[in-house]
Amino acid sequence: MTHQNIADAAQDVRNAALIAASPSLGARFESRVLPFTLDPAAGLLSPADETTLAALEKRAAAIAIKAAASLGRAGDTDHLGGSLDLIPALLMTLASIDHDRRHYTIEHGHTSIGYYGALAALGFLDEAHVISAFRRSLDIAGHVSWVPGGTELSAGRLGVMVPVATGQALGLRASKGLNAMVICHTGDAGWVSGQALNGFLAASLHHAPITFVMHRNGIQLSGTTAHVLNRDPRPIVRSLGIEILEVSSLHDRRALFQAYADAFRLGRDGTPSLIYPVGYRSAPGRKVTLETFGELHGIAGDVSKFAAAHNVAMDTEIWIPGVQMSFRDVPSMIECLFLVNNLAGGKDHHDGGMKGRDEAAALAHPMLQLTADETAALARLRSAAPRVVVTSARPDKGTPNLVLSDADVGGIALPGTDTWVSPRAGSEAAYAAVAKKYSGQMFVVSCDLDPSTKLGKAVALLPAGHHFEMSIEEQAATLLTDGLAFTGAGPQFNVVSTFAAFLEGIAREGFEMWRYQRNLTGRNEGLNVTMHLSHVGACTGRDHFSGWSLDWINLALGYIPYLHRFYAPSDARAAFVAVRDAAAHYGGHIVAVPRDNVPVLTRQGSQDPLWSVTDAWTPATPYRTNAGATVAILAVGAPSYLAGEASEQAMAKGVPSDVYVINGFPLADDFMAGIAGRYKTVLTIEDGLIGTGSAGLRGFAAFAAGHLGGRVALEHYGLGNPQVAPSEHFIDVWKHFGMTAEALADGILRNR
Repeated sequence: MTHQNIADAAQDVRNAALIAASPSLGARFESRVLPFTLDPAAGLLSPADETTLAALEKRAAAIAIKAAASLGRAGDTDHLGGSLDLIPALLMTLASIDHDRRHYTIEHGHTSIGYYGALAALGFLDEAHVISAFRRSLDIAGHVSWVPGGTELSAGRLGVMVPVATGQALGLRASKGLNAMVICHTGDAGWVSGQALNGFLAASLHHAPITFVMHRNGIQLSGTTAHVLNRDPRPIVRSLGIEILEVSSLHDRRALFQAYADAFRLGRDGTPSLIYPVGYRSAPGRKVTLETFGELHGIAGDVSKFAAAHNVAMDTEIWIPGVQMSFRDVPSMIECLFLVNNLAGGKDHHDGGMKGRDEAAALAHPMLQLTADETAALARLRSAAPRVVVTSARPDKGTPNLVLSDADVGGIALPGTDTWVSPRAGSEAAYAAVAKKYSGQMFVVSCDLDPSTKLGKAVALLPAGHHFEMSIEEQAATLLTDGLAFTGAGPQFNVVSTFAAFLEGIAREGFEMWRYQRNLTGRNEGLNVTMHLSHVGACTGRDHFSGWSLDWINLALGYIPYLHRFYAPSDARAAFVAVRDAAAHYGGHIVAVPRDNVPVLTRQGSQDPLWSVTDAWTPATPYRTNAGATVAILAVGAPSYLAGEASEQAMAKGVPSDVYVINGFPLADDFMAGIAGRYKTVLTIEDGLIGTGSAGLRGFAAFAAGHLGGRVALEHYGLGNPQVAPSEHFIDVWKHFGMTAEALADGILRNR
């Protein structure tokens, strides 16, 4: 056993121990929680509901403060300010969704302790565990992550959740009907990111049933919103087709619930919306001052004392944001208000916490004390039959998904060996076959390239609401597709297709979503999405070299831990087998297909094709085998036929060699060890960047060297220094980089 195998086994043990120590992670949770629900369709919030919400807000805020205090004693801090302002609206959301047709997510993931506090107040999470484990455990993490009753979408970079939640809403509408809805809580920073703006446009273009609740507290990561981004989002977001629903404050429960009712009505009609708290400003006949703020929240004495300490008059006119950062943590809440109004004593609490502060004093403030009515409301809930909510993990990658039987594909005619053809012909036939049998369970997101990526035939077979054209918004398209994967755990095939060069660069955030989407079982693993990378490598026609996809193998190998499989088909028939296999298995997939015509690979000694329509996919296929071979060629993708030609040329001179076509990854655990045990020399060839002497190896060449280095002699063929290359047919480009059958044959002869 190699050192790496030993290290991998040891890491598996540590991983299992970490998951076992995380009580909020597992395959399935049946939560018995407080039976507090609201129906936004009714549009009215009763006084009893208001009282209950107030009680839950105080409970959740107290839990969040205790958790931050515990973290502070451990020497760390957290984003407590934004977390506390999330709680009131989030509790209304949690009461308004049903975890089936209605879901929610949180775009500004640094609000996590408010999120965990709200779930604990309702009974989804153990309060003591939240307090002791926050930001010190796998399950109660420093950003929003999936826990029982929580959002399945783990928040990462700001703005990303806008298109992802839009995709989720569109998938829910297709599977759950008109009553589907998603509520997405957002901050006042992420909305301006490119993916967020594209996401708003996608929501409007495709009539997503979604509302965004903006927590416009006036403070961003490094200062006030006015200082960092002094722009009103409303006209910009409205221009993208989003209906703006204004409320004075997210703390005005009746007004907010009416906005929820309006948003749900709009969503049912296919109109996405943004609930926007405008706050309070002076107007003719009415001044809004520090006195107003103190009276509004019943903290006039605290405000007066703070103002006096900083020589600020209580009749100073101010803007009261529509949601208060650090809500109910009164000293911090006042400092935030002073900051957004440029008053002496103002302080930013975006990164604020309880480090060095008096926990007991904070919790003792009247804003956190339950009234008699609130205490009674909670007692009634606790004595009633609990609400049962089941949270189940996503299926394991590799779980059966949309399976095409041999009978389903038996009548499909794939290209023969008598002509050169683009591998896209095979992937086109496979996608169409899946769409024909499973049209109601397949979704395709396109980037104005269906004629080139060859998804058009499949798209034509899909019902309305299962195909989304996103033009050249590749990043948002990948994220939208990620969102579609969150619409349920049942079999579903979600495909986004565009040119590989765009997916390598512009659309990388779609892959990054795989990195930080933790399953409820504790593992970060690829979503049930297939990224179709068309036009990989030099097979892109006579385009300029800089426009090609040269790093596709490096990109895909980097995501292997999160994927079920990465496919690198070498011809049209291999492409059919790959797509059929991707559809048949749940999990993240990358299908990388060359554009230009290459030969259909043949079986040794005949003109029969190497693959048939009913073949099962395998990571590697023996292509040429010859007795006595001490040299092997490992070929990836389009250049595989060159390896076959080289082996035959060398055999004609009496030197045997073997050729293996690498169809994708991961390879079988013992494959590379078997290669090392059978051969003295291994040559690799791929249509992608393999590095230079100064930069070191990359691509499949690096993969092979990592497994075989020091055990066999190695030579690598691929795209080396990419600074200079012809704008020519791919064969001429390959020749420019020394990728020919003759060069490979020479390598065989030199290493016999």
